[in-house]
Amino acid sequence: MPIGVIARVKVVSGKGAEFEAAFAEQARGVRENEPANKLYQLVRSREDPDSYVVMELYDDDAALEAHRAAPHILANRPRMAPLVAERTIVEVYDVV
Repeated sequence: MPIGVIARVKVVSGKGAEFEAAFAEQARGVRENEPANKLYQLVRSREDPDSYVVMELYDDDAALEAHRAAPHILANRPRMAPLVAERTIVEVYDVV
């Protein structure tokens, strides 16, 4: 069953451009190495420039688990972690 993920991210004020650049690098890794990922898109709030949502779609639970353990994801975490101001809220959905 396909899986949808919404991750709500609040970044450190003034670090949006740096976060977006780090995300773009991570997204390249996802697109190049995760064929079971169908969507990996960052969007920024129009009301709060420090608030982002990552929209993700995967073929199944195994693809989501593979994403979480992927080398390109693990390698980029130290770059992104200091840019995030609050705990990221991750919601996982079944596609209907």
